[in-house]
Amino acid sequence: MEELPEDALVTAGERGFGFYVHVPFCTVRCGYCDFNTYTAEELGSRHGGRSVPGASRATYAEAAVTEVRRARAVLGDRDLPVDTIFFGGGTPTLLDPGALTSVVAAIDAEFGLAAGAEVTTEANPDSVTAESLARLRRGGINRVSFGMQSAVDHVLRVLDRTHDPRRVPEVVAWARAAGFEQVSLDLIYGTPGESVTDWERSLEAALACEPDHVSAYSLIVEAGTALGRRVRRGELPPPDEDDLADKYLLADARLEAAGLGWYELSNWARTEQARCRHNLLYWRGGDWWGVGPGAHSHVAGVRWWNVKHPAAYAERLAAGRSPMQDHEVLDPETRRLERVLLELRLRSGLPTSALDEAGRAAVPRLETDGLVATSPDRLHLTTRGRLLADAVVRDLVP
Repeated sequence: MEELPEDALVTAGERGFGFYVHVPFCTVRCGYCDFNTYTAEELGSRHGGRSVPGASRATYAEAAVTEVRRARAVLGDRDLPVDTIFFGGGTPTLLDPGALTSVVAAIDAEFGLAAGAEVTTEANPDSVTAESLARLRRGGINRVSFGMQSAVDHVLRVLDRTHDPRRVPEVVAWARAAGFEQVSLDLIYGTPGESVTDWERSLEAALACEPDHVSAYSLIVEAGTALGRRVRRGELPPPDEDDLADKYLLADARLEAAGLGWYELSNWARTEQARCRHNLLYWRGGDWWGVGPGAHSHVAGVRWWNVKHPAAYAERLAAGRSPMQDHEVLDPETRRLERVLLELRLRSGLPTSALDEAGRAAVPRLETDGLVATSPDRLHLTTRGRLLADAVVRDLVP
């Protein structure tokens, strides 16, 4: 992004402001993953006969810091303290801890971190050590989200996950010892060949670690992935909708019984303070700057995304150019529709004022069908409505 409209600059940060930092490197590509990731140690660190900082794991942080400084230039001198930073990927913890924390330092230097800012990194259980976690914590990262996915070996093999599930309690203990304020575990259910007993075992293993937060996502078979090709060839069955629903309800019951309450369709937290504030920024229509190849940004109704390949991204920044590939300006109706789609996912619900006349007319039938509950000015999904959330949204925004 070279510049933002003046009206966007005026309202930037009114609903919070954060940074998403995409780290596109992985040791192996998981069979279900369609994210913008690359497995090679070097991805065109020499491009066109010259060095391109940022196109490899060793030099990536330099390019990311350059984009942070561009963000400051584009947003001008407006006071925009950063509420949240989220390192995603890829596997951010494949970078040296000092590289990740140098990006945190740059964001703090350019914008300032808000008091109590949440700074999260994703991590694979086999991508960290006790020492690396301690260095990340000393460098200002205070929340870690481990990609556990499953506690069952044969399920992890189908997903092409490489870690030993027995390592998860160890890395959680290391994170606690390092002083991380919040520890989250990510789970996936519905993998081909996963039984209900397998899923129960994964939930029990996760809860034994006493996490502050759990994300549990149903497996989505994406076209173009290795898993998608295996399903298309008939080597593996596709996920079964009834099985997914049963496993979701099982997760909700087990997590709630263990003291983790749902606050978003796929997320449970032990306390309100343990909720992922960065993701809430997305769901509530806040503003964020996305750093890195393929990263998406949103500021006051302007959305843009960067070029996807790390070499192209790094080359543009090295030449003093924006890494943006394209952008769009969201009109008021599009913003309203997106608000319905996102805020309805939250336990706090959707203000009925966000619905148009047709949407409000659909509410009584949805309530009769047991899909939503209403309070004087808000709409909430019931447990059954959570299972059919997409259908509810289609009725509310016909």
